[in-house]
Amino acid sequence: MGSRRGPREGSVYRRRSDNRWVGAVSVGYHDGKRVRRFVHASTRRELRSRMATMLAASQQGLPVASDRQTVGAFLAGWLATTRSSVRPRTHESYMDMVRLHALPTLGHQRLTTLAPQHVQALLDAKLAEGLSPRTVQYLHAILRRALGQAVRWGVVPRNVAALVSPPRVSRRELPVLTPDEARQLLEHIRDDRLAALYTVALALGIRQGEALGLQWEDVDLESGTLRVRHTLQRVDGTPQLMEPKSAQSRRTIAMPSVAVRALREHRTRQLQERLWAGSRWQKSDFEFTSTIGTPLYSRPTTQRFQRILTAAGLPRVTFHSLRHSCASFLLAQGVPARVSMETLGHSQFSTAMDTYAHVMPAMQRDAAERMDALLAAPAG
Repeated sequence: MGSRRGPREGSVYRRRSDNRWVGAVSVGYHDGKRVRRFVHASTRRELRSRMATMLAASQQGLPVASDRQTVGAFLAGWLATTRSSVRPRTHESYMDMVRLHALPTLGHQRLTTLAPQHVQALLDAKLAEGLSPRTVQYLHAILRRALGQAVRWGVVPRNVAALVSPPRVSRRELPVLTPDEARQLLEHIRDDRLAALYTVALALGIRQGEALGLQWEDVDLESGTLRVRHTLQRVDGTPQLMEPKSAQSRRTIAMPSVAVRALREHRTRQLQERLWAGSRWQKSDFEFTSTIGTPLYSRPTTQRFQRILTAAGLPRVTFHSLRHSCASFLLAQGVPARVSMETLGHSQFSTAMDTYAHVMPAMQRDAAERMDALLAAPAG
């Protein structure tokens, strides 16, 4: 078995009995010991190219993975680096998707030998198992982002996930309440201790986390305005105020009188609850709390809301459907799409229009009838 001088001093490559070539690149020192990374290839030319790429990455201070590093090991390292760059709930969803769906199939695969067909087979298998196309699409997006980072780090030469087509997700009409159903809901919750929460969500279209993160200093009942500055999220079991979803989500909204009245009544009710709780009250400035002043969690709030819908004889929809309902009402009343977008805190106009496209046919018919009224010749 022969060996030759490689691309730099200390690098070697040799032909093995399995007819493949293997090389070693020195990438520095750790605790006084030389650190080498091994490279495998089918031909001498491929080996030279891959060793040169690895050496260049090392000289640029980029992470250099072993040629034997598995996809599972890489994803574990990548997930650790994303913890500070994405929202906590997003990071949790990344970890769950990788643990439940990517690792069982791809975890043992060597990162440098991962091919597009491996990723495609994973996506196809998940669809066959019954995962929704949207969930499989999200899994693909995570792998594409992770492997994109691997390319930027110089660990792999290409992003194989970017060469795979995710499943197509058909657009579905979002569940919303009709105006009659919305009025029925408001009538039913009149005496509920969280009536203002549902009213504000329906009238202003704010997200659940934005609503639960509201503090009394965010509301000016005299001028009838509300500021969205935070979103409340559960991080490691503890409620924490986080930055809003996007820069556009940080906004000031003019409130309709129905929301102002609801918040006035809610403030009075909360002061009464504080007196009843006495020393058990946990001081906070949150608008919507438990009966002892603690912040509300997302899941119990949604479950409570759905019980209210059932009691009111209304269709069971998610809490987020209040936001979609608000958007539908704004557009159906002829509020300019740009104003609706700013009220709802959408970051992209096209996204807002795609999301609420189901409202458009009625608006277009109304526009056609108005045009007829304007242009029709007088009778007689």
